[in-house]
Amino acid sequence: MPGERQLPNRDELHTWREFIETTEALRSALTARLHHDTGLSPGDYVVLLALSEADQNRMRSSELAAHVGWERSRLSHHLARMERRQLIRRENCVTDSRGAEVVLAEPGADAFRAATVPHLRAVRELFVDALTPDQLAAATEITAALKAHLAGRTPGD
Repeated sequence: MPGERQLPNRDELHTWREFIETTEALRSALTARLHHDTGLSPGDYVVLLALSEADQNRMRSSELAAHVGWERSRLSHHLARMERRQLIRRENCVTDSRGAEVVLAEPGADAFRAATVPHLRAVRELFVDALTPDQLAAATEITAALKAHLAGRTPGD
């Protein structure tokens, strides 16, 4: 039927499964190393990174959720855990009384600084060192193509 999408063939499906399984194994290894070396989860690290790069180390909750690509409810639960550990604090937004800002607390800044070098070492060891410069360039092209393809789609496509 014209316009009907074909299913992946055997080789395409094999490539897909290898990609997914390897990506998950890499993510799992990086998660384990990050937690072992620093006590932080990948979620902690991505939030601390975003806040460390933000103007005055603060962001509106909605802006932070969009920046890290999480739903607001997921972010809210995660922030509550981080707040209990004093990594961040939530404050009323001075420009909008209805909103809240997430602020990088000093212990969070310290934890992020302490985690950065061990995390980047793990990225080098587990990802960068496994690939040749040509393979890294190809990986960059592949991820850019996937991002562009996904950005042009609507939910359900």
